[in-house]
Amino acid sequence: MSKRVIIVTGTPCVGKTTVARQLAKKLSAEYINVGEFAEKEKLIIEEDNLRKTGIIDEAKMRIKIDETLATVENSNVVIDGHYAGAVVPQSHVTRIFVLRRNPVELREFMEKSGFQGSKLWENLGSEILDVCLVEALSKHKRDKICELDVTGEAVEEIINEMMAIVDGCKKCSVGIVDWMGMLETQGILDEYLRV
Repeated sequence: MSKRVIIVTGTPCVGKTTVARQLAKKLSAEYINVGEFAEKEKLIIEEDNLRKTGIIDEAKMRIKIDETLATVENSNVVIDGHYAGAVVPQSHVTRIFVLRRNPVELREFMEKSGFQGSKLWENLGSEILDVCLVEALSKHKRDKICELDVTGEAVEEIINEMMAIVDGCKKCSVGIVDWMGMLETQGILDEYLRV
């Protein structure tokens, strides 16, 4: 049985977990959150106290994800996480959705979620500098990657757009946002890019 494996990735607070869970529900898919998976499978090798996050063993994670995808019975799998593109073997991936959010809106979401100091600026910098998109492009074929600007969109709108792509009614595109150029034009780049 051929599996459809869809990755939902993006900077923290872009909405990937909410969207990935809803997409999995819509597709009656198996849902895997890579952070929870890493904890469950004991793949965290140390704690990064500065960032308040665990550091995973990426090589072991790839092996465990590969084993899991080989044995899961569901033909649809949705995998969620900002580093999911780096740990899911390319041979399994059907589609990667990289969610993007305007850094001005994203900053508000991050601050409401408790991000502050270096963690706030590092993650905003990651969004401005396209880190999740670049990582996806470095590990997977470009034609599998869909960049979606989710700024101001409701979850249902995002899911509808994803489903149109999954069903082949809409094409994927990459390079749809230029946050750095936008912030520079508005004269606020230095306020947002502090890394």
